[in-house]
Amino acid sequence: MDDDALLVEQLAYYRAGAAQYDRPYAEREELRELLAAVDGLPIAGDVLELACGTGQWTPRLAARARSVTAVDAAAEVLDLARARTASASRAVRFVQADLFAWRPPRRYDTVFFAFWLSHVPPARLPGFWDTVAAALAPGGKAIFVDDGPAAAAEEEVLADQPAPAALRRLDDGSRYRIVKVFHDARTLTDDLTARGWSVRIRTVAGNYIGIAEPPTADSG
Repeated sequence: MDDDALLVEQLAYYRAGAAQYDRPYAEREELRELLAAVDGLPIAGDVLELACGTGQWTPRLAARARSVTAVDAAAEVLDLARARTASASRAVRFVQADLFAWRPPRRYDTVFFAFWLSHVPPARLPGFWDTVAAALAPGGKAIFVDDGPAAAAEEEVLADQPAPAALRRLDDGSRYRIVKVFHDARTLTDDLTARGWSVRIRTVAGNYIGIAEPPTADSG
């Protein structure tokens, strides 16, 4: 089965639910703890943020960066992100683009993505990591935040889909399928290591934070 239709539905969910996007950050203490953890991460230089959503993380990145380029496919969440970052300490450039088709036009010191990796179908992970590697300047780091297997208990997991998936519902009663891969930190570490990446993943408030460096030319 092809995952294209599932990804179309996932984007439709985030477009239709833009106004609800920030609700978990107000309701869940562990998300606020994760946001605070950004201050202790090696975010520096020119930063590329993938799947920026409504910009919950963007001002924190801007406070530590020389520049921030924030990319998302949904115009509705980008409008909210622009408003949230209007007073950011650094100018933020926003780009509306499909992350599965877009290629960064330059390299960055940091590539950051929060709660995006779990929305990438497994078949597209190799290409995604290649894109991240190509976006990093020499010595650059990929930093990512996501939820792990325990989060499955809070989702309506679907079977027999083109990729691991869950059903999400909006306030108006509409329902959407999204890709939802509950990565185990150990397996994710092993997979990245097998691809030649150097990676460290730690658990914070039931979620995980990863810092990874891509293969170098010398490592093949």
